[in-house]
Amino acid sequence: MKPPRTYRKDTSAAPRGYSSWEAAGLLWLAEAQEQGGARIAQLQDVDLDHIDLLQYDAGPSTNFHADGLGVALAATHAAGAPAFGAPPARWTSHGFIGPADSPLPMPLEPTERWGEFFGEQRIRHLLQLGRSKGLWEDDGALFERVADRLVAGEFDDGRPPARLHGDLWAGNIIWTREGPVLIDPAAHGGHAETDLAMLLLFTAPHIARIIAAYDEAAPLADGWQERVGLHQLFPVMVHAIVFGGGYVSQSVEIARSYA
Repeated sequence: MKPPRTYRKDTSAAPRGYSSWEAAGLLWLAEAQEQGGARIAQLQDVDLDHIDLLQYDAGPSTNFHADGLGVALAATHAAGAPAFGAPPARWTSHGFIGPADSPLPMPLEPTERWGEFFGEQRIRHLLQLGRSKGLWEDDGALFERVADRLVAGEFDDGRPPARLHGDLWAGNIIWTREGPVLIDPAAHGGHAETDLAMLLLFTAPHIARIIAAYDEAAPLADGWQERVGLHQLFPVMVHAIVFGGGYVSQSVEIARSYA
């Protein structure tokens, strides 16, 4: 019997702990597969300078598999987390978000309310990082007002913490003949709408089917469409810090919409 083929992700340029952080997220998300959760890339080995995953053969993205992903993602979210901002099991430090060779630190302090978590540990945290690089010098007040509204609970809806992939853009979905497989998580406890907003931001294949199937399996809260931009503010700010360019002005426009 042939040994399984593996894909090696090089993390030699990543900060210390990055490999273990991502591995913890993969294992935590994979726990939900027994309850019908999304398929997660199977971890084969992890060390300081690499992560080895089972190699998957690419296949077509189909309506059928998109429907299945929506239902499965709802099950992953339903597996829950101890709190908003809670790290994956087996992890006790901060996390990371962004490319492996230049990720940003991501605070993971368990918090009772989503708005407080997102306002402080995402928006204000990234605003501080961006300002240290000369970004948002004239627009910082917009982001502060968004954070204030979040912390005040204006966007809280009482839903429990979801088990998030945390970096669910289209490139982190491998479409195979057996169905989609998720890779490269930034897993933590958060609001389910955050994963969906990122899928919408970078336009995953068959996104309308994914959202519709998700909504049928786990009905979304009223007005979720109006909050998509709020959830997208986090990844757009990350991209502004890491890549610059048009992401900076895009983040300002989103912040202005919710300030």
